[in-house]
Amino acid sequence: MRAIQLRAPASLDNLVLADLADPGDPGPGEIRVRLGASSLNFHDFAVVAGMIPAADGRIPMSDGAGIVEAVGEGVTAYKVGDMVVSLFFPDWDDGTAPPVPALTNVPGDSTDGYAREVVVRPQHWFTRAPSGWSAAEAATLTCAGLTAWRALFVDGTTQPGSTVLVQGSGGVSVFALQFAKAAGARVIATSSSDAKLEKLRALGADDLINYKEVPAWGARAMELTGGRGVDTVVEIGGAGTLDQSMVATRVGGHVALIGVLAGIVGPVQTALLMSKNLRVQGLTVGSRAQQLDMIAGVEANGIRPVISDHFPLEELGNAFRHQIANAHFGKIVVDI
Repeated sequence: MRAIQLRAPASLDNLVLADLADPGDPGPGEIRVRLGASSLNFHDFAVVAGMIPAADGRIPMSDGAGIVEAVGEGVTAYKVGDMVVSLFFPDWDDGTAPPVPALTNVPGDSTDGYAREVVVRPQHWFTRAPSGWSAAEAATLTCAGLTAWRALFVDGTTQPGSTVLVQGSGGVSVFALQFAKAAGARVIATSSSDAKLEKLRALGADDLINYKEVPAWGARAMELTGGRGVDTVVEIGGAGTLDQSMVATRVGGHVALIGVLAGIVGPVQTALLMSKNLRVQGLTVGSRAQQLDMIAGVEANGIRPVISDHFPLEELGNAFRHQIANAHFGKIVVDI
């Protein structure tokens, strides 16, 4: 089978197309999946760029979706021909936070991922895909979709009448916009690009802020909400944007800290955090149970992912270059 391997030292130039042995038939409790697609996340870039250490020869990519080709003895959850989608934490079944073992078993990171044609894995490494979705669509859910879902509906209490602020137009932010609007929430969207802001408006964003033109966008969000503040901020920037997110949030509100695009360390306005009684909660994707809830949610509301670009497997390095150039809107998919 064809696969992409990351050779040492990790870099985009060391993503190598390899011809590897077919994994064979599934054993007891396993399924064999013919992968149709993967999708790019910042976590995947961090692996291939060497920011997250990975073994020499690692097959990258946490997201994968495809068709079940064979099932092993004792498999009851799937049958041949089913479309399935991978889990970011295969060993996190349910609960409020990932168990420690799950954190050390992430595909494309600590174990081989889905930048390949075929995989044989235990059946609990996958869930069903949304009915009628293609592999390319389903592959967008594993990391970005589930992160947005958990931020709004597991850690947060987004509901009709809530106000949510999303940052930028990457995969998590676009999913958060779609999910929040489906729940009846008001959405304030920020971006440095007027063209992308208009695309966010077309997806349902109620208010737009160009943060290059309005650096104090937290105060602007307060103005837009009549001085109350937003209920939830989907915070993808990290240290560089956290203070503005806290300014934007209402007293007792929720900042879902999911990314570090604007910095991993920095000073925090602890007085603001305390005086507003804010809940700033870090989160890393979600559990199997949460993924199944999300899938039911997108089916019930007719939500489909926004995919801006497709790259073939052998051009994975160029897909990452497109990602870091911030030239995409929504998700970038790798067709396998």
